Order: sequence, then structure tokens, then C-alpha cells
Amino acid sequence: MGSAPAQIPTSFGHELRACLRCRLVKTYDQFRDAGCENCPFFKMEEDHERIVEVTTPNFNGIISVMDPSRSWAARWLRIGKFAPGCYTLAVSEPLTEEMQHVCQEERVQYIPPKRM
Repeated sequence: MGSAPAQIPTSFGHELRACLRCRLVKTYDQFRDAGCENCPFFKMEEDHERIVEVTTPNFNGIISVMDPSRSWAARWLRIGKFAPGCYTLAVSEPLTEEMQHVCQEERVQYIPPKRM
């Protein structure tokens, strides 16, 4: 979690995915090449099967945030401490229990999605 900007999606088609923990939106290839800037402990760039496990193509809306610490929308979406980038407004599926344990071990907060 830092101030260096995350990669922005290189396309806005069906290949977009959102991280289930922080909701960062990138293409599958971008997650494969660089992982998630907010969740490096998932090590997606090292374990490509993990990309499918910790991201989803099913999400609602996209917001681009340039200065998360000063954005009221970023604070409202609870992404104010994440890297600048493109985020989804909501994901509909939770992380697996195994990945939730990874978050606990890394001492990072994970908030499961609200039921729709």
C-alpha cells in the first residue's frame, strides 16, 4: 500500500478483473505481470493460478482515483490508503477462506462484500 500509482487497465473489455481484497481493477495480463500493487502478499506474478483465486471478472462500476488520501469518494469506498488507480465500486464474491487466512497472517484488513 503506497503512493506509487497502480497500473491502469490497458483495455476495458471482458478481460478486466478486480482484486477481491482491495478492488483494484486491471487486466488478467497486468495482474500476471505485476501482481496487485495493494496486495503484494498474494504474489500473483509468481503464481498465475492465484490470479483466478483472488480476482474476479464480476464487479459493478469503476472509479479512477488519483489522490486517494484526499478523495472523499475513496474514503467512502474504503480505498483511501491504497495506491492511485482504477477500482471497482463493488465485488460480489468473497475471498476463499485460505486467502482470508493469508490476509490475517499478513495483518491486513479484509472486509467481505455485503450481500446484494
